[in-house]
Amino acid sequence: MSTKHIFKALVIASITTFSAQSAAADLTLKLGTTGRLGMPIGDAIDQALIPAMEKASGGEVTIEPYYQKTLCAEQKCGEQANQGLIALWTSSTANYGNFGSELAIFDLPFIFKSLEDAKRISNDWLAERQCKLALENAGHICLSVYSSGGFRQLGNATKSVRVPDDMKGLKWRTTKSPVEFMLVKNWGAVPTPYDWSQLYQGLQSGVVEGQYVASPWQEVAKLHEVAKYFTEIGGMWSGNILAMDSNQYNAMTDQQREWLHQAADAYGEKVNELDNAWIKNGEDIIKASANEWYVPTEAELTQWRAGAIGAWLDAKGTFEPDVARRVLLEQGMDSFVAQLEEAGAL
Repeated sequence: MSTKHIFKALVIASITTFSAQSAAADLTLKLGTTGRLGMPIGDAIDQALIPAMEKASGGEVTIEPYYQKTLCAEQKCGEQANQGLIALWTSSTANYGNFGSELAIFDLPFIFKSLEDAKRISNDWLAERQCKLALENAGHICLSVYSSGGFRQLGNATKSVRVPDDMKGLKWRTTKSPVEFMLVKNWGAVPTPYDWSQLYQGLQSGVVEGQYVASPWQEVAKLHEVAKYFTEIGGMWSGNILAMDSNQYNAMTDQQREWLHQAADAYGEKVNELDNAWIKNGEDIIKASANEWYVPTEAELTQWRAGAIGAWLDAKGTFEPDVARRVLLEQGMDSFVAQLEEAGAL
């Protein structure tokens, strides 16, 4: 072979190698989400996750979002991630249950006392611990655990509700969640499965009299226009995750994974910041028109928590008792631990 031909072959080989390296280096991660721009999850993706990845990777890894169910929603997104159709997805911790029970602890009623406690404990150790288990057992890694709407709060169109006895006989709207159904029943109301899209009219007409929905969503749906009595019991935290299929995660280089975690951390901080503002704004609007926004005493909260014990008993086997006990004790919820232990739930 002539020198000219050898040089030409080397140039072609070099170009081929460079192209292969560039293809390997440049990575686009498709993200499926129910979130939309103008709401905390969508805005945090747009304002934090995407730019943080761009900055960390120097543009070598990009995130391509598909908002508002344009590709999939929650469980379906997880299934598409398993099939390699997308890489990243967002979901409620409750809907993650279709893949495994590793995140079930976040959905236990009254596991968290406040938004601050939920964020502190999740960030300090709980999220990392449970997400590691999810990666090992369920085929997904959760990169961030955060709130979407904070806690559910009671709202009703009939009367002041301060303790569970005040709910007796009221027709209370529930979702298909067995935990929510049991809570409402144990508190003395009549659980009434009812479609979210019809809830305003249902409250207005008296078909249902109350609901247990995260406060900013109550404001978005204008439920405070027809339900004027609110009770701040907390209880069920609206946990959400940013997750990735484990096979695709493991196929990334160490450097790419480091960039991904940096971007996910930025996303987690931003989504919590936006969510806190959304909750405060929603509750301020509700309080301005409510007849009553009641905050129970600690003694009254003990009565509300008692109604959750059945849900904890039903959930046995989906969470580790020692981990749940640690979470509660770190918040000073010794009396609730005693209630759960007495009932055999811990």
